[in-house]
Amino acid sequence: MVDDRSHRVGSALSALVETLVHPLTDEDDASLDERRDDALALAKSILDGHPSPSVVPNVSHVSELIKGKVSRDRDGGADKAVRVSNLLSRLLSQPVLSQKWAILSLLQQLAEVPSSEDAHGSDKAPSPHRSLRPNGHDRSPSPPPEKSNARVFEDAFASNGLPQVPQQGGRSLQSAETVGFGERRVRQRNENTLPILETEREGEPNAKNTERPSETLLLHDLPFTLQGLSSKHLPFSSRMTLDLPPTLPLPIVSLLHTLAEPSLLYLVLSDFVESRDEGLVGQSLRSAIGMELRAYLGLIATLEGEIRRAIAAVRSDEPGNGVGKAGVTLKRCVVWTREATMGLRLMSLMAEEAQSKKGGRLITMIHSYSTSHGDPFVAAFAEKLLTHMTRPFYDMLRQWIYDGELSDPYREFFVHEQDPKNDGPIQPGRRPPAMNVWEDKYALEDAMIPSIITQDFAKKVFLIGKSLNFIRYGCGDSAWVEAYCKEASRELHYGDTATLESSIDKAYKTTMARLITLMDTKFHLFAHLRAYKKYMLLGQGDFVALLIESLAGALDRPAGSQYRHTLTAQLDHAIRGSNAQYDDPQILERLDARLLELSHGDIGWDLFTLEYRIDAPVDVVITPWASKQYLSIFNVLWRVKRVEFALGSTWRRCMTGARGVLASVDELETLHPQQCPVSGNKPAAA
Repeated sequence: MVDDRSHRVGSALSALVETLVHPLTDEDDASLDERRDDALALAKSILDGHPSPSVVPNVSHVSELIKGKVSRDRDGGADKAVRVSNLLSRLLSQPVLSQKWAILSLLQQLAEVPSSEDAHGSDKAPSPHRSLRPNGHDRSPSPPPEKSNARVFEDAFASNGLPQVPQQGGRSLQSAETVGFGERRVRQRNENTLPILETEREGEPNAKNTERPSETLLLHDLPFTLQGLSSKHLPFSSRMTLDLPPTLPLPIVSLLHTLAEPSLLYLVLSDFVESRDEGLVGQSLRSAIGMELRAYLGLIATLEGEIRRAIAAVRSDEPGNGVGKAGVTLKRCVVWTREATMGLRLMSLMAEEAQSKKGGRLITMIHSYSTSHGDPFVAAFAEKLLTHMTRPFYDMLRQWIYDGELSDPYREFFVHEQDPKNDGPIQPGRRPPAMNVWEDKYALEDAMIPSIITQDFAKKVFLIGKSLNFIRYGCGDSAWVEAYCKEASRELHYGDTATLESSIDKAYKTTMARLITLMDTKFHLFAHLRAYKKYMLLGQGDFVALLIESLAGALDRPAGSQYRHTLTAQLDHAIRGSNAQYDDPQILERLDARLLELSHGDIGWDLFTLEYRIDAPVDVVITPWASKQYLSIFNVLWRVKRVEFALGSTWRRCMTGARGVLASVDELETLHPQQCPVSGNKPAAA
């Protein structure tokens, strides 16, 4: 493919030379062929000597230059500008052309070439490739030495674009080889690696003792200054103090002040990266900043390479013109480092605020730059840092929602394990925190929830991990947890919100379903709840009626004469004599009769109670406190049932007694109707 392209380029050059180089008068074919061969050799040397353009390939910039030149034409410039705009739009819309910028740049450069009259009458527009003539000589006169500095400053504000600086991803991120070169430059500094123009040293006999260093010398020392290293003309008197030569003009001093800012910020951030932090998120932030600093060193290495080529090109081609003609000036170095300076400035603010934060609070602070700042550069930069620094957080989150284990040695996660020694006195009715794996083992810390997730999302994550941990240790089903972890575990990272939410929702449904299934099938939670309703809340009517009837005689006696085996026997009698006998034997085994604490003057009715025993892990749902509440409700209902039983017994006795008395009266009336004092018949009137 390369050979085919070379063949096509050679054919096009040959056709172009034959078209442009016409035969002269009285010229033989040999001379014509020789001139055409020289022209073809010149064209090939130009193409081979300039493999890449010296300006940034920007189609919009070149288009504006062409439009501006056409619009300045006094003869119908406005109409020509409209026509050129239409032609440019048609050119840019062509999908076949892949080198649109090169085409426009060629047209723009051809438009800048002066006419033949101007070329003969003035030497202000030399050919850009005179050094590549076949005879090897450049007939353009060298500019005077006193005008070289003026040319340098004019080049800083040239209108034909900035020299190309390789970039990647919208920021000065270099390849690994470039970054390595920049790091080696930090460790191995040699001030003589960059060549200095010999013409300048020859023109200045006392170059070492000069009072005002030239821009070339300052550019020579600039890569060291940007790294915070002292150089000959730009030394550091202290770690954070850069000394500038006192004889420099104010424009140069202003440029050096701007270039000194990234060097000082680099030193501050280097100290921050090398410092230690007791926290995985803080260490990850330092690692992310360290990556940005290495990218900054890669930019310095690229800048140093541009300075090398510029100085070498000036020394070999036009020594009197200065480095400005080669496309490198202090002003352009300011432009090239502007974006990196903004990044260093932002990281310096983050590093200062990160000193007192860790974990979720630190993530929230960095995330605030992404969501609350109006500058797109700041938002994009913060997002990039978050991508690297949130990896420890998402590793903790993944292990928590898929394995039920908390891997947080520095307490940076919003879920933390409580220490039983620091929980204070145990509340009445509650077990020690070390025993209650559901309620008191883990806690949710609202202050550590990062702003990248919501409060409801954090609560759902908390329930998922706590449920998995309870299934593993409370329910003894660690095999299912391990199988679930292997099947469902996936990598979580910042930015993929949709995947994260779907993963959390799926994990929540799966974990809750498994927990409810275990509590129902293995530990019979709902059967225990129905038993509480039947026996503690007196929902089993026939059982309660038979129990009260069988215990009535015994409970009327004083409490001191009550025996537990008697009460237990009557309880078994009530169970066998009612529909309670058809319940699960494991449920009936947990039901027991006992007496409360004895007090003076109490009878059996005051002390009798039923008890339903609950074991782990069901006791995390029906807690000891809940069992006491059930017992209190039973005592109230039991007293109501006692009153009901007493009223019923009294009514039965009264009704039985009334029927007996009335029967006796009727018998007396039948036997002695005249003597009965109670008679419904009245004597007849006389």
